[in-house]
Amino acid sequence: MGRMENAVRDKSPARGRTPALMRVGIALFAVGMLAVVAVFVMFAAGLSDLPVWLSVVAGVVTPLGLGLGLISLVREHRRG
Repeated sequence: MGRMENAVRDKSPARGRTPALMRVGIALFAVGMLAVVAVFVMFAAGLSDLPVWLSVVAGVVTPLGLGLGLISLVREHRRG
């Protein structure tokens, strides 16, 4: 049996470097999840009049970050 050194080649020029779109998606998802946690904590503390902007961040930024991350994954997979 021969050695399989050349069986798998890395086609990406910057191996190990996360694409910019993925970094943006991760950051947006993290901010959105922090907003979700803040909404839950405030609601558990008995506050009923939560800020609208916090609910918007929790409801929009989280799936936006997830979507950007998935788009980045698909783009990297197609490139590779």
